[in-house]
Amino acid sequence: MDILKPAAAGTLESSDAQVTVEPGGGSVELHLTSSVMNQYGRQIRATVLETLERLEVTDARVTVVDKGALDCTIKARVECAVLRSCGRSAEQIPWGGAVR
Repeated sequence: MDILKPAAAGTLESSDAQVTVEPGGGSVELHLTSSVMNQYGRQIRATVLETLERLEVTDARVTVVDKGALDCTIKARVECAVLRSCGRSAEQIPWGGAVR
C-alpha cells in the first residue's frame, strides 16, 4: 500500500499506543517510544514491522508512542493508521484479505 498522506490512530492513554504514519523517503523508518521499552521494545518493533510488511507498506515514516499496549492493540493501531493514510473508506477495507 502506498502512504498518500499523514494519518494517526490511537491515544496516549495507559494500555494504548498512538501510531502516526507519513510518506517516507524510500524505506520504512520506525521511531518507537515506549513506557516498557526495556522489557518489550524488541517485540513491539517486530509487531509493527510485521504488520507493515503484511500490509505491503515499503515506504513510510512510522512513529509509535506506546503506553503499554498489547500486541493486538498495536496491530490494530498500525492497520488503522495505514488504511487512513491510503484514503480507504470502510467499504474499501480488505476484510479477510490483507487485514488478518
